[in-house]
Amino acid sequence: MILRPYLFAETACASYLFGCSSGSKLAVVDPHEALVEEYLSEAERVGAPIVAVFETHVQADHVSGLPALVEATGATPYLPVGSGVEFPHEELDDGEQVELGNTHVRALATPGHAPAHNAYVVSDLRRGTDEPWLVFTGDSLLVGDVGRPDLHAGGDPLPLARRLHASLVRLLELPDGVSVYPSHYAGSVCGRALSGNPFSTIGFERLHNPALAAEDPEAFARALLVDVPPAPADQAEIVAANRRGALPARR
Repeated sequence: MILRPYLFAETACASYLFGCSSGSKLAVVDPHEALVEEYLSEAERVGAPIVAVFETHVQADHVSGLPALVEATGATPYLPVGSGVEFPHEELDDGEQVELGNTHVRALATPGHAPAHNAYVVSDLRRGTDEPWLVFTGDSLLVGDVGRPDLHAGGDPLPLARRLHASLVRLLELPDGVSVYPSHYAGSVCGRALSGNPFSTIGFERLHNPALAAEDPEAFARALLVDVPPAPADQAEIVAANRRGALPARR
């Protein structure tokens, strides 16, 4: 399996190109519109096509590169069930799996930051096991923090905050050694106290992430709504564009 992280400093967004080079099947998770050419160039260098694009959720802080990638490659777009987007796509329900050669991707429903949100648990059969190796957590579990629940709440974020608690419990059932690759790091407004280290493990977050300390869902939910940063600039316009599957303007 290959894995290439892409860190977009302007909005502290992380996206990932990954997949099976021997099986000639690559995918991108939470692509950023500004990085589409970089994903395509790396896929060409590796010598394998991008056949899938995964969104963990409808993004609120940046325009997605999914439409441009799908147009350029013919890749299948995958989103969580109930995302409410207006373009053709495949919905991945909890537990459903996509095979990219020896790289297997399993959807894990993790609502809370958004009502429709998946993490993607990845295994590599070339390791001789189907045990998970890494998880793309989107805006659910972050490094040193968790995703804010108010951006997609429609007024009252407490119900989503409670759902996020249950989702994090599910993520923490993964083995300690599973690598955590979230979609944001320090500098993003999608959390409050994100680490400058963009990557982690389940075990490290279990021990050191203060947002996971509250075992009671109600206490967790209320603590999560303290000192929430301002919403992303142009949030409504960004969400609307991502729901439509808007392509960037031609330059």
